[in-house]
Amino acid sequence: MKHQVRIWDLPTRLFHWLLVVAFILAWLSQGDDRYLDIHVFSGYLFLGLLGFRLIWGIIGARFYHFAWAAVWHYLKTLFTQQRQHFLGHNPAGSWAVFIILGLGLIVSFTGLLTLGGEERHGPFAGMISFALGDSFHWWHNVTAWLMLGLVGIHLVGVLIESGLHRENLVKAMITGFKSTTSQVASVPRHGLTAIAILLAISAGSWSYFKGYFQQKAYQPFLGPKLPDNALWREACGECHLAYHPTLLPARSWQRMLAEQHEHFEEDLDLDEETLVELHRFSANNAAESELTEAAWKVSHSTPFGQSPLRITETSYWLEQHENIADEVWQQPMSRKGNCGACHLDAELGTFEDAAMRLPDSIK
Repeated sequence: MKHQVRIWDLPTRLFHWLLVVAFILAWLSQGDDRYLDIHVFSGYLFLGLLGFRLIWGIIGARFYHFAWAAVWHYLKTLFTQQRQHFLGHNPAGSWAVFIILGLGLIVSFTGLLTLGGEERHGPFAGMISFALGDSFHWWHNVTAWLMLGLVGIHLVGVLIESGLHRENLVKAMITGFKSTTSQVASVPRHGLTAIAILLAISAGSWSYFKGYFQQKAYQPFLGPKLPDNALWREACGECHLAYHPTLLPARSWQRMLAEQHEHFEEDLDLDEETLVELHRFSANNAAESELTEAAWKVSHSTPFGQSPLRITETSYWLEQHENIADEVWQQPMSRKGNCGACHLDAELGTFEDAAMRLPDSIK
């Protein structure tokens, strides 16, 4: 007679479904910098779950290990009468777990290296150049797609095995139980460990997102404190936002100051002492200084022979705003020069990816 046996303990099942949630959140929040905070949190959760599973695979729900010969024999006989049935992971599923864990660790660490290089945050902040961070970003995307493909293969395998053996593997991973005629003892429930996992995730979530409940215009990622100059703010801020020098190449600022008497149909009429100070400040802190991610991208995307006078004429700005409809720019509050309408840190000049918010009027 068949009877129910607990095959998967509660911590293993929690790990499985929380990993699914973390991967889905990370995937849906990638590509849109407004949701970088959610993407990063999902990545931390994903990595933490992988770390737990590696430890739990040693001291708790031990990994199933099969030689490659067993995997090949299982796959070769899968659609024959000689196919084997396993209560736990089959040989192919066991190796899929190892590959998913390994690939997941690569995805996580390339994400951390990208975060440290491009965003200057996380455990590798300031240790990696923008260029190297950009390279890790490419590898992060590639390995994420590979993992998505592996997840697809895993789902197909689950459906095939469920059909061949007439058992609901998805339900088994939810309840932990399978039906069997074998005299096999149920694995321990390990309920306290599962509670500890949920408490740890709850505490981590509150620590990560509490700023949103404590501050009205919360910025999850603060950029570096950029060099400031009172004379620069006074001279530029009389008519518009005092754009930080990091947003244009040094040659653009030199050209702009040299043409001060024809500054967009205005005469700045700056005295010589002021010009010298503005030249010095702009030269020391222009895009070539690479003080921010935006500065690095402006510097490397602007051809050397070009000296754009408008930030909105740079290749980087055009690329970042190409999907914004023309009618949006017709609204007074969202004109192209009003960076503060969408960027919470516009006055600071850092333009962090996660500090961008679309106003309700243009959503």
